[in-house]
Amino acid sequence: MVTITLPDGSRREFDQPPTGLDVARSISEGFARNCVVMEIDGVILDLTAPITTDAGVRFFTTKDPEALEVMRHSAAHVMAQAILHLYPEARLTIGPVVDDGFYYDIDMDPVSEEDFAKIEAEMKKIVKAKLPLVREEVSKADALVFYKSEPYKTEMISELEDGSISFYKQGDFTDLCRGPHVPHTGFIKAFKLMKVSGAYWRADQSKAQLQRIYGTAFFDKKALKRHVAMIEEAKKRNHRRVGTQMDLFSFHDEAPGMPFFHAKGMVIWNELLAYWRDAHTRAGYVETKTPIILNRSLWETSGHWDNYRENMYVSVIDAQDVAIKPMNCPGGMLLYKSRPHSYRELPIRAAEVGLVHRHELSGVLSGLFRVRAFHQDDAHIFMTPDQIQDEILGVLHLVDEMYSTFGLGFHLELSTRPEKSIGNDEQWELATSGLENALKRYGAPYVINEGDGAFYGPKIDIHIKDALGRTWQCGTVQLDMSLPERFDLSYIGKDNERHRPIMIHRVIYGSIERFLGILIEHFAGKFPLWLAPVQAVALPINDDLLPFAESVRSALAGAGLRVEVDDRAESLNKKIREAQLAKTPLILTCGAKEKDAGTLSVRTPDGQVHYGVPMARFTEIVRGHVAQRRLELPAFDG
Repeated sequence: MVTITLPDGSRREFDQPPTGLDVARSISEGFARNCVVMEIDGVILDLTAPITTDAGVRFFTTKDPEALEVMRHSAAHVMAQAILHLYPEARLTIGPVVDDGFYYDIDMDPVSEEDFAKIEAEMKKIVKAKLPLVREEVSKADALVFYKSEPYKTEMISELEDGSISFYKQGDFTDLCRGPHVPHTGFIKAFKLMKVSGAYWRADQSKAQLQRIYGTAFFDKKALKRHVAMIEEAKKRNHRRVGTQMDLFSFHDEAPGMPFFHAKGMVIWNELLAYWRDAHTRAGYVETKTPIILNRSLWETSGHWDNYRENMYVSVIDAQDVAIKPMNCPGGMLLYKSRPHSYRELPIRAAEVGLVHRHELSGVLSGLFRVRAFHQDDAHIFMTPDQIQDEILGVLHLVDEMYSTFGLGFHLELSTRPEKSIGNDEQWELATSGLENALKRYGAPYVINEGDGAFYGPKIDIHIKDALGRTWQCGTVQLDMSLPERFDLSYIGKDNERHRPIMIHRVIYGSIERFLGILIEHFAGKFPLWLAPVQAVALPINDDLLPFAESVRSALAGAGLRVEVDDRAESLNKKIREAQLAKTPLILTCGAKEKDAGTLSVRTPDGQVHYGVPMARFTEIVRGHVAQRRLELPAFDG
C-alpha cells in the first residue's frame, strides 16, 4: 500500500506503486491532462516516474512557471530532433533553458533566420505526432558506446561519475539529459525560433565554433503572440537605436566598450546626477571622491590584485605597479581611515559617483548595458552593530523614493551565507538578521536566496521592473565583513576602546550608464519633462515670426528651461512631425495670433493642442512641473 498526500492535505491510497500520472488521474482526467510534472521532496520528476513509498506530491500544470520551464526544455529537444532530420551531419552539444526560452548549441554548417521556417515546419510534425518522452537509465559504459560517433556527448559522459546515466527518447531521437520532461511532444503548443549566433564549445575560443539557435515556447498561442509583440516593442525601444536617433551617445573603435556622451546625452546625465545629489543630501549622505589610479599595495590589501587582476587595467608609474580602479570601495576605506572616528560620528554615509574600469571580453559588450568604463553611484555606510536595521531601512526608503520618481517598480531578494565565506557564525547571524529584520520592518514582500550571498556578507538585491515588464538588477545592499578587517578600520566606542565598524556597500542606479540605457528603453525615449534633453521647441509659422520665436526661446531659457527654435525653411507640418520623432515633449507654435496676444499654442505628446496659453502661465506650469520631477504631462487647461 502506498499513501500519497496532496498539498491540500487529502490522501490517496494505492495497492501498487503508482506513477504520478496515476495519482493525477485519481483526482480527475481533466486535471491529469493538464499536468506536466510532479514534485516529491523538492525534486521535480516526470509523471511517468513510479512512487514506491508514502510521499507528499505536488503537481505542476500548464498554468505553473515550473511547468513552462520544463516544457521549454522539451522544446529544445524537439528542435534538436528536427535539425537532425534536416541536417543529418549536425552534432549536438547542450540545449538548456534560458530566460524566456531555450537554445541548443550545435556543430553544423552556418544557418540563418531564413532557415527557421523549414526547421519550425519539421518541429510542428514532431509536436503533432505527440511522441512520448521516455526516460531510460543506462550505465556509463553503455552510454559511451551509444554515443561513440558523437564527440561532444562522449566528452560530457566521460566527465560524469560512474553510475547510471539518463537518456530521453522521443521517436527516432535520443538525447543525454537529466530531465524531467513533458509527457509527450504535444504539450508544446506554441513555439518560435528567435535568432542564431555563434558560440564556442565551452566558451573556449580555441575550440570549435558552434551554431547557437534560440527559441521560445508557450502552452498557448496567445501567450506566444504577446511575447513576440513585446520583443518587437523592445526592438523599437532598443537604447542603442533610440540613443542614436536622439543624438545622446555613441561608441567608437578607438575606445571599445567606452561610451561617448553627446551634448543632449549629457543633459540627461546631469539631471540624473542632480537628482541623485538632491535625494542623498536629504537622506544625510556626504559626497566624496577618490582617485582613479591607485597603487598595487592597495589592491593587494583589498584582495583584488590576487582575485580580480584579469579584469583590471594595470600599468607602471615611477617604477611602481598601479591599477585603474574597477570599483570605488578600497579608496573609500582609505578615506575612512584618514582620521580617527568616534561612535558619536556614526553612522557615516559616504557616497561617491566614481568612474571605474573593468576589462570585459569584447563578445559580451552590449551598448550601455555592458561597458568597460562606467560610473557607479556607490555609498559606503560605516556604523555600529545596533545601527544595522535602521541604516538598511533608510537605504530601502531611499531606493523606493528614487525608483518611484522614474515610475519603476521593484522587488527584493535576500541572499544568505554561501558555502565558502569569511567571518564566524556570530557575525553572519548578526548581519543576516539585521538585513531580514530591516526587510520585515520595511513591509514589502521579499524572496530568500539561500546560500547566494557574497563571500564577505549577506546582501539584498533590488530588481526593478520597466514599462515592458522586464526586470533588471540594479540596486544592491551588501554587508561587508571583509574590507573593514583587511584595512583594520576602527572607531572608539563608549567604553573608550577600539571597535570594528560594520560596513554597508550599496548602489541604487548601479551604474549611471546602464541605468540611463534602461530609462531610454523604459520611456522609449519619451522622457518626462524634467529629464528631456530639449523640453520644448518653438516653431515660427514663417520667417517674419522668427524674432517672436527667438524671444519665446530667450524668455523660457531665462526661466531655466531647455528650448530650441526650428528656423528651417520647412513646412509647419513637417517641423511638427520631426519634433515628435525627436521625442520633444512640448511643441510651441508661434503665429501672428500668438504674437499679438502674448500667448502660445502648446502641443503635448498625447496629441492635444492647447491654444492661447499665456506665456507667464506656461512658464509657471512648466517650471513647477520640472522642479517636482513629475512623470505625467503638465496640464495647461483649466
